[in-house]
Amino acid sequence: MTAGKGCEMTWQKKTERGDTLTLRETGKNLGFCHYECQLTCPVQTDTSSRKSENMTTTQEEQPLIPYRSVQNYFATWESRAGYKLLLGGTRHHGYYKAGTRVPFPINPALRRMEDHLYNTLDLPKGSEVLDAGCGVGHVAMYFARKGLRVRGIDLVENHILWAERDIKAQGLDSQVSVRVGDYHHLDHISDTSLDGVFTMETFVHANDGRKVLNEFFRVLKPGGTLALFEYWHVSDQEIPSDVPKHILESAKRVNKYGAMPTGELLTKGVLRNWLKEQGFVDVEETDLSENIAPMSFFFYLLGYIPFLIISFFGLQQYFVNTEAGVQEYRGLERGLWGYASYKAKKPLGDTNTSDTGLRRR
Repeated sequence: MTAGKGCEMTWQKKTERGDTLTLRETGKNLGFCHYECQLTCPVQTDTSSRKSENMTTTQEEQPLIPYRSVQNYFATWESRAGYKLLLGGTRHHGYYKAGTRVPFPINPALRRMEDHLYNTLDLPKGSEVLDAGCGVGHVAMYFARKGLRVRGIDLVENHILWAERDIKAQGLDSQVSVRVGDYHHLDHISDTSLDGVFTMETFVHANDGRKVLNEFFRVLKPGGTLALFEYWHVSDQEIPSDVPKHILESAKRVNKYGAMPTGELLTKGVLRNWLKEQGFVDVEETDLSENIAPMSFFFYLLGYIPFLIISFFGLQQYFVNTEAGVQEYRGLERGLWGYASYKAKKPLGDTNTSDTGLRRR
């Protein structure tokens, strides 16, 4: 760790793969800390000839997740405090019976959503799954207690450190393993080695959603299951003319400062089509918008007054969760966006090879 002028500070740490993770913190922007994160991967080059036919560039030399934006989002005090105090450290919506209005109690609703994901995977005990965007490991540990073996990856190193601590404290070391990782690059996982893969509101952070799905397809065994719990929104052409402009502007800000480039692309039906394009079969899409409405309403009530204040001073980009909480509910009520579960299977007999015998990438 090094300290520079003012309150600038820099941390560097080597990952288990030999990469260097650098985090810089500078005190500015109206008193808020600004974070910059860079992951430097060792690159193998042929110094004698850059045109050598034997010189190859591995996937992990080309990071695709917007590291700086994701790190900035999760490093803000608003994200840290909000996820910890409101959701107990989890990073997903709760599940409620259709027609429910009262969001309390919160914790049982969070567990019901995790149960819904577990039941969507529908895998026998002892199956090995990938939690792609595991956060601090809540869902991974919950599934481990249900009998699954879980491998978790997350871009934020602090999340992994906290997850490792809790996994050890709960005696789940033999069932859960976690590491810093980017789901565009799963070279540490062998072809056709996993029974299941899932995301819980993390696929939206991808820069190249199709590439991520391609990697999920590769690591799944034939007959393996993919489950994605993610957001969708209507296309620009489907937006009614009477929708206030500020709601549409908010959606763009939330995607930008919440580091969700793929989220901006996921109009209704797009993810289902992407899954089919990548070779998945038995694709199921189930709308859960009504099942998350009570929690969305809770976020709206909690954030309404703070949202008015930050909007008056033009500070929305520094309070992206507050803006998302308020405008999310408004958009949900108007049918502008929603929440769905996606389940898909890798075909039996698929060996990740094309007609030419090349490895699927």
